[in-house]
Formats: sequence, C-alpha cells, structure tokens
Amino acid sequence: MNRTHPQRSFVGLSFDSAKPSSEERGGCQECRACLSCTRRCLCVSITALLVLGVIGAIVGFAITFGLPPPTPVNRFCVTSGNQTGFLCDDRVTCLTASQICNRIRECVNGEDEQEELCNDLPRNLPGYLIFRCSNPVYWIYADMKCNGANDCGDCSDEKGTLANCPPCRTQWWSCTPVFYEYCTCIPRTLCRDRIQHCSDWSDEYVCNR
Repeated sequence: MNRTHPQRSFVGLSFDSAKPSSEERGGCQECRACLSCTRRCLCVSITALLVLGVIGAIVGFAITFGLPPPTPVNRFCVTSGNQTGFLCDDRVTCLTASQICNRIRECVNGEDEQEELCNDLPRNLPGYLIFRCSNPVYWIYADMKCNGANDCGDCSDEKGTLANCPPCRTQWWSCTPVFYEYCTCIPRTLCRDRIQHCSDWSDEYVCNR
C-alpha cells in the first residue's frame, strides 16, 4: 500500500540570491564606517603634514637668511657707583640690585617688577644681584654688601671672607663697634658725640669728624 507524504509548502519564501541577507547588510555597513574613518584619518594626516611643512619652511628660512634664535635678555650692567645692577629694556637705565622687586616701577616698562622675576625671591633673580650670608638661609641684595651696616646679622656681609670688603672709606672710622648695626666701621658723624660706639672708645677720644 502506497503512502503519500504531505508536501511541504514554500509559499511566501523567496530564494532570490540577488538580495543580501541581514548579516551581509551588516557587513556592508561596517565596511562603509571603516572607509569613512579611513578618509577622516587621511584628512587629519594630510593637515598635520601641511602644518609641519610650514614650520619647517619657517625654520629653514631663518637658517638660510641668518636670523638668530631668540635668546634670554642680558640685564647685567654696572651702576654709577661701580656696583653690579639690572639693565632696563631701554638699554640705558641701570638700577641697583635693591631697586629690583621693591614694588616700585623704576624701569619705564616695569620689567624690574615683573612677576616672573619677583614671585620667588631670590631664586628667580640673577646671581649677581644677590649676596648669600655665611648662613645660606639668609641673603641680601648685592649693593647692600660692604655698606657698613650689619645687614646679614652676623657681619658676614662686612667682614666675612665672602664679602671681601675694602677698608673703611674716609667718611668712616675703623674700629670694632659696640652697637650691632655696625661691624668694622662707623660713620664719622658719630665721633665725639659722647656716646660709645667703638669698644676701645676711640670714637670719642681719637676720631675726628
């Protein structure tokens, strides 16, 4: 006895191989995204190369025509009192060390009070503008060295080997002062004022104004 098997119905199904499946469509979208990214990367790379090319051209131009690179401004100068000082932008005005960062604009453009120079004293000051006392924690401006006053507090700025001060000037009297504000000399205006300034009393009995 012959059996008949039910026939499967394929109504509504299409086997048109020309239309892509969902997986194939997803793959195409990924491919398009990749191509778009590649175009953007290529555009960025070309822009970067153009910028580098311009910079290289400028540097080459500078080298070819001998244009010097920017250099730090040399502000070393010597004041009328034969002391090391700070040169203003006008290349004429020479300030003493203690005029720098004193909150008074001495230079026309105010470069003696600029923040990058004064915001971390004395670290940002040129070395020739400062003097380190025998105790390196303390410092004074260079023009205060050898001025007769005990600015360091231990007289290292007046009679120390680092100071290397010259002998007392004619308007000063050489002795060992009693008062702490002087070290090896006193102003002659203090001589014979009926007050002891020198330990040997020479300011009252020997010194003349």
